[in-house]
Amino acid sequence: MATLKEFEEALREHGMNMALALLERLRERDRATRTVKPARRLSGQKMTPELARSILELHASTGMTQQEIAFKVGVNQGRVNEVIKRGKWLTDDPHAPEAVARDRAVARLRGDPKPRKPASTKPPVKAKEKSAPTGRRNQGQLVFGDL
Repeated sequence: MATLKEFEEALREHGMNMALALLERLRERDRATRTVKPARRLSGQKMTPELARSILELHASTGMTQQEIAFKVGVNQGRVNEVIKRGKWLTDDPHAPEAVARDRAVARLRGDPKPRKPASTKPPVKAKEKSAPTGRRNQGQLVFGDL
C-alpha cells in the first residue's frame, strides 16, 4: 500500500498535472473543514466532576468525536475516553485512584519530596545463618575422581 506522498510522486513522474491539482484542492478543503488542528497542545485543565459531567453531556448530545470534545473543554483525548468509557472523575473523592495519581504528578512537578511510608510495627526479621552445604558442591559438574 502506498502512502499519499508516494502517490503524489507517482503522479508527478507520469506528468498527471490535473490529478495533482485535484489532490491539492482536496487537501485545502480538508484543512478548511478540519475542526481540530493536528499537533496542537493545550495546557491541561484540572479534571473536576463538573468538567467530567460536561464531557458526558457533550458526548451524549452532539456527534462530536472524543478529540473534538477534548479540544473544546481543554483536556487531552485520553481523559475524555476515561470519563466516557470508565466513568472516571465523576465523583469528588480525593482517594479515588485517578485523584491520587493526579496529586502525585502535581507533587512531582513541584519537586516535593516523596512521602515516607510509616514505620513498621513488626519486629525485624533476623537473617538466616548459612549452614554448611550437605552433599557435594557443584553437582552439575563432574570431577575426575567421580568416575
